[in-house]
Amino acid sequence: MNIATPAEILSAFVSMDPGPLYGLSLIPYLFFLWWAQQCKTIPKLALWGFRLTLLFVVMTIVFAILASQRYGLELVEVDRFHGAAEAFLVLSDTLIVLGFLRAGRQRVVKNS
Repeated sequence: MNIATPAEILSAFVSMDPGPLYGLSLIPYLFFLWWAQQCKTIPKLALWGFRLTLLFVVMTIVFAILASQRYGLELVEVDRFHGAAEAFLVLSDTLIVLGFLRAGRQRVVKNS
């Protein structure tokens, strides 16, 4: 019986291609979006922010491909592309926060 050492397990994990995990991670996120759409307590603006997170994912992939093809580098090595991709994350996160802040302000507080 051949048992892998913790170092071998860590090495295998680090060298693993993360590409398939990105695709698999969309499944629970799409389920979350479906649930959030059904849930009446999530503010509409925040829901749009959650939806725009998918745009961030798509744009990150696009900019990663551009960085690789144009410069032969990883996305994190091309500041212009990396910053542009992260701007979509900032946009989606901002809408989520603003949606919940606005909903919190509109909430009526009942003092008994």
